Amino acid sequence: MKTTPLMKTLITTAVAGAMSLLATAQAGTLENMERERAILLDALLSSELEPAKRQQKIEVSRNRLIDLERMVLRDKSLAGKNTPAVRAAFENYDLTFLVHASVEHNRSLMEHWLLQVGFSSESLMNAKLGRR
Repeated sequence: MKTTPLMKTLITTAVAGAMSLLATAQAGTLENMERERAILLDALLSSELEPAKRQQKIEVSRNRLIDLERMVLRDKSLAGKNTPAVRAAFENYDLTFLVHASVEHNRSLMEHWLLQVGFSSESLMNAKLGRR
């Protein structure tokens, strides 16, 4: 297939347009915090990690979350947004801002998260493994 100057111009324009879209696609503070919180919860709940590796991952994620939670709380651009994600984040403070909320309630991260989703350490200890 022979390319004409017009086709080259169209291809160049399309590639430049696609690259500019990729360059502007950025996650906001809330999305970054949610991603890091998911990483933390994965480390907390993973049965495949050894205790030392789990503790290391939790510590790294916890430190990142401290900063990310502060960034979200101070993000003035979120104040004017009324999207479902922003509303849900601030309506569920204890789950969204997991590290800050666990410190405020004087609980471990795992204990605080479990209580927020409806479990307690006691109910888990009394649970029996079985088939339904």
